[in-house]
Parts: sequence; C-alpha cells; structure tokens
Amino acid sequence: MDEPVAQWRADTPGCANRVHLNNAGAALMPRPVVDAVAGHLEREALCGGYEAAEAAAGAIRTAYEDIARLIGARPGNVAVVGSATAAFSQALASFDFQPGDVIVTTRNDYISNQLMYLSLAERRGVRVRRARDVQEGGVDPESVRELVKQPHCRLLAVTWVPTNSGLVQPVEAVGEIAEAAGVPYLIDACQAVGQIPIDVAKLRCDFLAATARKFLRGPRGIGFLYVSDGALHRGASPLLVDMRGARWVQADQFELLGDARRFENWESAYALVLGMGEAARYASLVGVERGGQRARELAALSREKLCAVPGLRVLDRGPQLCAIVTVEIDGLDALDVVRELRKRGINTSASLRGYAVIDMDEKKASSAVRISPHYYNTYEEIDAVVLALEEILKAPRSFRDKINPPLQKA
Repeated sequence: MDEPVAQWRADTPGCANRVHLNNAGAALMPRPVVDAVAGHLEREALCGGYEAAEAAAGAIRTAYEDIARLIGARPGNVAVVGSATAAFSQALASFDFQPGDVIVTTRNDYISNQLMYLSLAERRGVRVRRARDVQEGGVDPESVRELVKQPHCRLLAVTWVPTNSGLVQPVEAVGEIAEAAGVPYLIDACQAVGQIPIDVAKLRCDFLAATARKFLRGPRGIGFLYVSDGALHRGASPLLVDMRGARWVQADQFELLGDARRFENWESAYALVLGMGEAARYASLVGVERGGQRARELAALSREKLCAVPGLRVLDRGPQLCAIVTVEIDGLDALDVVRELRKRGINTSASLRGYAVIDMDEKKASSAVRISPHYYNTYEEIDAVVLALEEILKAPRSFRDKINPPLQKA
C-alpha cells in the first residue's frame, strides 16, 4: 500500500472495520474532523453553548477562511447553512419569481432541486425548461444557450454531479453561456466539493451550494452557500431574512449585512462548523486534485470489473465520469442488495427511480447500487465489492428469493 494511502487510512478510524464505498452519501470522517466536533461539544457541556461559541470565535473565523480557500473565494462570500439543499433553497429564495418567469435547468438535476422548481411552478407560475442532453450523456451547452435567450429567463441552475450517476456536467462551459446572457447562475456542487477542484471565478457562478458530509469528509447536518460579489451588490437576499443577516434599525426598516451572512440563520451548530472547517483543511492538505484523481481511478476500475460480470449493467453515461458508479443488478432490487452488502461489511447505497425519474426511465432501470470510492479506499476493497456482487448473483434461487421475495399472488 502506498505511504499516503496508509496514512489516510490511519487517520480514518472507520477503515478498520468497514469497506466504506458510500462516500457520495456520507464519507468516513478523518480523526481531525471527529476531534474538532467532539472537542467543541465537550466545551459546550462544560461551560455552556453561548460561552463555548464565544471562546471558539477565532477558530470559527478560521473555518470560514478554510472553506473559502477551498473554492477560491473570500470568507465574506461564504454562508454556513444546515445542508446543501438548505443552501440551494436560500439561493432560490433570493429571486422574486413572477408568473411566466423561466428557470432553465437540466434533465439530471438533483431530486430536491427538481422538486423545488416544480413547487415554484405550482405556487408561483414559474416555467421550468430543461435543456437537452448530448447523445453520449450530459447537458448540451447549445441547448442551454437557446433556452437562456427566452424572454423572462430569470435563472440557470445546474447540478454539477447528479446523485444518481457518475456524470460530470460541463459547468464551466455553461457558466460562460450564463455570463454572456446576463442570467444568474446557480450550481449544486454537493457531490463535487472534495473530489473536484473548485474555482468559483472560473465557474462564473452567482451561487454555489455544497455539503460537508460527502466527498469533503465533514460531519452531517452542515453545508455552505457561496454568494458572489455581484449577487451581493445586486442586493440578493433570502425572502425570510434572519437576525443573523440583517439589522433592525427602525420599527419598519431593516438593513442587510454586506456579506453572505445575510443568507445564514442566527442559530448554528458550531461544533459542525468547526468540523466542516477542519474537513476543508484536511482536503487541502491531501490535495483535492490528487485525492479526486485517485477516487476517479478507483471508480474507473470498478466500472471495468463490473462490466465483465454477467448480470450486472453499469448505468453511468457521459464524456467525463467521476467517483460515482451505478450498477443495475439483474433481477434484484438495489435496496436489498445494499442491505446484503452491509451484512458483509461493505457500505454502498441505492439509487432509485424516484431520485432521478427522467434519467432512470431513459436507462430503463428502476434501481441501481451506487458505489462511490474515495482516495482512502484500496484496490482490494474494489475487488471485495465486485466479488460480493458476483456471489449474490450466483447464489441459489432460495437465497435470492430471501433477500428479494417474489410477489405473492392475491
């Protein structure tokens, strides 16, 4: 085993007893992240929550700096929120959508984002326009160019890496189109942060939403929103601003803060903030490019080995693929397979039709096992999950029926 991999695994207590290939769900936290979270919780227990936050004020400022550095931004452009979905919804809530306004998006946007668009369509009369895909998979930039020219186009929103496949969307090319058209641009970078280097200046985005728990290897229940200087100068703010983001100056008047904190809530889990900052620092020490390249190599190896197994169908499409592998298991529901793998000490997750209706229907799949390695995983662990899937496929019919019982006739 290479020395860096051995050190990364030594820093990761969970590697000792699990094959963790669910990093697109929630990665194993390295020890410095665990210590940062646990340490602050201990301080809260000993001296009180408000007092602990005041004592950690310097470390909290440093966390903002580390998060900002990870994406090429200033700390004042970063708002800490409860999740990537909360960040995305806060960005959407900064637009005063009117009936007939257009949101341009893709056929592969994350389920929660798609649901928010549909909710806006139902409640505010917003029209949702999804750009075409190119034949090999992924959004067609020329289709985006056509759609953003529509009258009343208020927003272009793209999920960089969809949750249901290894597709990587061409977010930089799309950003150039948004900038040329003068249309605000929102990116869901939930699956990108921590595995793909991010420079918000190159993306040309107004907003970027992300979480801590996935490839960034931070704790659950925390995320962040990047807000560009341009968006701040235009007065972008959420519909329901909190006392964290504004000052009440007169009985009928308030003033927004000048930075991205206007998108935050006053109440915050500071233990998780410190954990996310530590995760950003650890990612920078590893090197996002180096770690992401290794994760993608392990994913490519997984696809190669899985494609060679009869009864398995790899579903990933696109000119560029990342460290997410989705594979359909012949005759079995992915949820049942995931549970069986977990019994064998292997963590994966399931991608279901309901998470990505358009994409899964096009692939004629109802569910898939999602395998998502990270840089601390090993080649032996890839072999282990492939072998386990082969054994499940070759198991006697009685065993297969046990984990996926046949429908009973009425």
